[in-house]
Amino acid sequence: MNKTLLRVGSTVGLALFGAGALVACSSADPLDNSGGSDGGSALVVGSQDYYSNEIIAEIYAQALEAGGYDVDRQMRIGQREVYMPEIEDGKIDVFPEYTGNLLQYLDADATATESQAVYDALAEAMPDGVRVLEQSSASDQDSYVVTKSFADENGLTSIADLAGIDGLTLGGNSELEVRPYGPKGLKSVYGVDVAFTPIEDSGGPLTVKALRDDQVQLVDLYSADPALASGDLVTLEDPEGLFLASQVVPVVSDAVDDDAAAIINKVSAALTAEDLVALNAQSVDDESPAATIAEGWLADNDLG
Repeated sequence: MNKTLLRVGSTVGLALFGAGALVACSSADPLDNSGGSDGGSALVVGSQDYYSNEIIAEIYAQALEAGGYDVDRQMRIGQREVYMPEIEDGKIDVFPEYTGNLLQYLDADATATESQAVYDALAEAMPDGVRVLEQSSASDQDSYVVTKSFADENGLTSIADLAGIDGLTLGGNSELEVRPYGPKGLKSVYGVDVAFTPIEDSGGPLTVKALRDDQVQLVDLYSADPALASGDLVTLEDPEGLFLASQVVPVVSDAVDDDAAAIINKVSAALTAEDLVALNAQSVDDESPAATIAEGWLADNDLG
């Protein structure tokens, strides 16, 4: 079995980070917070290097602009280890996050697993100068996925059913290898042994192809991934709560005033789990840009 996959973009991403640069959709230097919480006129809106997160960030940005705010977009910054220090330093003012994953990043010993308990614990764990606004009902939660043929062959419905199966390889972003729900979590919570292969596309088409081609047998996909509706993939149940509930939640700096917060909270109240799947499908299936997808959703919800 070929278990060697291209580490797409990882070398470039590390080089950029080491040089102190961030990928941006603006010509402005993202480390020069001339428009952020140091008192400038623009709110800096950022996103992960993940298409779904960029769509949500673009929705925030366009909603704020419709409310009269100037916005400096700094999209596709990277993963949490890269952008969270920038948020904590006040260089980014608005960022879409996910409650459970962010809580585990801030507090590796967190015990909350249910949605409201996770949100409350996260609010308490936020660093000085940074806060969370209201969480959305929309979720794009990590989940472990296998092919339907592999599930049928091995009688799988739960992550626990993987215990005792030899030769399992888990695929996902390189950060997954050290996440609490990665290989160590699988072993400690479910007694599942896996090798690990990095696939650097945040659960995108390379990850899905690797699973379907049996280069890996288990992958981390997000619950709003439109690929899960294809019929040939199975999301394994997680009865022990290896994954914390992860609702979409805005993380904001002190530069976000009450009026701006109210605009973003209206977005969170309107955004549903079904919406997020549909928005992601527009990106994956139709290859529409994030700005166009965001504009259409805001118009449909009378928020533009």
